[in-house]
Amino acid sequence: MNYQLKYRPFAEALYDALAEDAFYQTMEKSITDPAKQRELMLCYLDYSMVESEKYGELFIPQEHQYGTSIWSKPISPELQAQKSAEKKAFLGNVMGEPSLQTYNNIVSHMSEMTDTVVQEDYWYLSIVGVLPAHQGKGLGPGLLKKVLEETDRLGVATYLETYVPRNKSFYRRQGYQEVATFLEPTTNAEYAVMVREPKAG
Repeated sequence: MNYQLKYRPFAEALYDALAEDAFYQTMEKSITDPAKQRELMLCYLDYSMVESEKYGELFIPQEHQYGTSIWSKPISPELQAQKSAEKKAFLGNVMGEPSLQTYNNIVSHMSEMTDTVVQEDYWYLSIVGVLPAHQGKGLGPGLLKKVLEETDRLGVATYLETYVPRNKSFYRRQGYQEVATFLEPTTNAEYAVMVREPKAG
């Protein structure tokens, strides 16, 4: 199955931005052909953008290609089943069965743990990243601002999971608070769950 990237510049920015993240490191190692690892991870990140465009919220900045934010939000059980089936097909057919198994192992454990501290109606900040060369220039908050304004208007909380401790200070500045830390066994790494309550207008 060939996969055509729709958002290559943004996928490349995310790939570099997420280089320290244990989830993405483990997913990349699950790709059996080292020569294909980077390109298939770009496919994974691009697929995540296309998926959020269809089922969640995708924020693509108009003024640069240095980063993006990818969100999931509550959908009907029927749509969730469709989304999961499409993701399984992508992972198995494009990235390979070892990547599908690795993804399932990590995500099933994370969901089980995270579900103990978040609620079903929360929106999920799945991925956000800024190209490392452009970090520290104030671009990060701009990737979240539009969606957070929407969740504030709707009165809905949002949450995220991060494996990178140094990212927590950035998220705190956006209004997130750490509510739990869990050890994920497949990555053998700890991740923090952070929640942002909606702000009243």
